[in-house]
Formats: sequence, structure tokens, C-alpha cells
Amino acid sequence: MSHVQDVVFDIQVWWTRPLRSAVRHVGTLDSDERARFDAYRQDDDRLRFLTGRVLARFAVARRLGTDPAEITFDATCPDCGKPHGRPRVVGAGNVALSLSHSGDRVGVAVTGGVPVGLDVEYVNRRATDDLIGYALNDTERAAIATSDPDAFFTYWARKEALMKATGHGMKIPLRSITVSAPGDHARLVAASDAALDPATTTLLDADPGDGYRAAVAVLTGDPVRLTERWMSNTTA
Repeated sequence: MSHVQDVVFDIQVWWTRPLRSAVRHVGTLDSDERARFDAYRQDDDRLRFLTGRVLARFAVARRLGTDPAEITFDATCPDCGKPHGRPRVVGAGNVALSLSHSGDRVGVAVTGGVPVGLDVEYVNRRATDDLIGYALNDTERAAIATSDPDAFFTYWARKEALMKATGHGMKIPLRSITVSAPGDHARLVAASDAALDPATTTLLDADPGDGYRAAVAVLTGDPVRLTERWMSNTTA
């Protein structure tokens, strides 16, 4: 009797640091992306946005075996129609991606066939009581009382990754999601939103380097394989 093999979904996460200058790459942005780039008031924010788009084109092109210049994105928001939504790869509906940046890290996760969410957090501050109360439910708040000072950011990254994977973003209250405690294997324990079912959701911690916490979520219960790589600013 033959056996059907489990589908294994490859998740590729690419990390880089923000570009130091926009001169070389700003011309790769389309008109909508350029408008968003110009709208940022701070140079650091402009460079993080530009770096994210450069990295995303590089990562998708590597997955599809094509040139980054051939990759175009559609970031139309499904709610308001403005170009600030999650970018989708035009002409490649079987590829999903998620971008995130914080501090000196810019990351993109790319998958085939399943929605994905990536979040990275720079551990550069103490979490305030207000922030903890906003993000964590009673079970999780009790857990961080005996954890290391950065445990909150593990919770935060895991929850943000899950929200991004659904495409619902901040419409899902953070406290309505329960995830495993920092130090334990990353997993979704429970959620009130129907899009997040522990049986069909995979949550993984990622490694962007010292001083950061990151997580990847994919909406599948099938086996997944996570690969993380770094791209230098001179590669793309």
C-alpha cells in the first residue's frame, strides 16, 4: 500500500541591516512605493522602508529563479484601497511574504502556498506596565514575572507574527491570543479569532542576532522547514 508523503513547506527568512544610503536603490521603487518612501519624515525610516523592498525583491527572485528587477508588488489595502497594505507578488500567487523591521534589523519571510507572518523586535527598552497590560493576558503576565527582562519581547514577536499571518493585523486584540512562554517551544496555545487555530497554525522562533527577538508564523499544520540567511547590503 502506498503512503502519501506529508507536504513540507519551506520558509525562507532573509535578514539584513538598513542601507546607509538611498542613492543606489531608490530607483527600484515603483510610483506607489516612492510616494511612501518620500512620505517618511525621518531618513532612518525611509532607509528601513527602502531596505525592506530591496530585500523582498531579492528574496522572492531567489525563490522564483528570476531577476529582482522583474519582481513587482501590489500593496493595495483591502479595506481602504490605498497602497499601504501587505505586499503581494504580482503574477506569483503561490508566493507569500511578510516584512518586518526594528532597530538595525530588516527581515523578510517568503513561503509558497501558505500565508506567513514575520516580526522582529529590538530589545532596547523595558516594557512598561501599560504595554504589558495591552499585549499580554493574565496567564502570560504571570509567566513573565519569573522570566528574564526581555521575555515580553518574545511574546510580542510571536503574537505580531501570528497577526500578520492572518492579514487581519491589529484588528485582532493581542490579549485574545495565548502563546507558549518564552523558553518553551514556540506554539499557538489558543486564540479567539477563527483564523488562528492551534491545529492548523505553526509558530517558530527566528534568530536575527543578539539584542533582538523574532518569530515566524504560517497558517498550516503540515510540516515546515525554516531556513535563515543574511544578505549583505552589497548583494542586491
